[in-house]
Amino acid sequence: MSRVKMIAVDMDGTFLNSQNDYDRAMFQELYQKMQEQGVKFVVASGNQYYQLKSFFPEIEKELSFVAENGAYIVHEDKEVACGKIELETVHEILDILSNYESVHTILCGRDSAYVNKNEPQEFIDHGSIYYHRLKKVDDLYQVDQDTLFKFALSVPVEQVEEILESLHKELGDKITPVSSGHGDIDLIIPGVHKANGLMKLQELWGIKDEEVAAFGDSGNDLEMLKHAGFSYAMANGHPKVKEAAKEVIASNNENGVLRQVSILLEEA
Repeated sequence: MSRVKMIAVDMDGTFLNSQNDYDRAMFQELYQKMQEQGVKFVVASGNQYYQLKSFFPEIEKELSFVAENGAYIVHEDKEVACGKIELETVHEILDILSNYESVHTILCGRDSAYVNKNEPQEFIDHGSIYYHRLKKVDDLYQVDQDTLFKFALSVPVEQVEEILESLHKELGDKITPVSSGHGDIDLIIPGVHKANGLMKLQELWGIKDEEVAAFGDSGNDLEMLKHAGFSYAMANGHPKVKEAAKEVIASNNENGVLRQVSILLEEA
């Protein structure tokens, strides 16, 4: 029996390779072992739930998802938790973001994500990869019929650190900016991150922190990696992430996650 009772994986840059896919045959074999050993498999990502479940069409209703960086948690096709940013705060944040010329914004909610139809088509097309439900709207200020819980920003890669620092100062305690890799910044509800999502599922299943294994590569994985008893950063991960993890493993293009999961499941 594995010492690990929960395996939580980030997707982009971690579980998924550069072709936005994974070794499905190897995963299926390992997933069978997880089921036999009573190990829970959790997808923990900044991406939208509707996008994440598309990677696991045969078993999506069996899995648990900590989506939107912890703002939306689903277990076996049922909602466990959903964050909420009040509309007044949403508008205050939009006001602040309007001062950044190089920032493009997607507003994320339970039912859909939203983007201004005047954003560059390239940005909208890129966003639709990660947000399978993405509605073009005339004005983000008019989105008021959904439960909103996250902003997904795209910025020039070379400006990420500078814009992150600036947003931290300007946004104060309204919302927390985190890097999610590749020039993307997420604005998340303070305290509502991937680790918080894992804790909600742990409560559901009676799993201790030391029985959790987590895998990640970007700034939005930091809390999860610090929280888990077993934590792994990808060889392609951010230096801060490698520092936070207990071990650095092979890259996302070398099946790093699945190779390590195989080892964990073999350990008695």
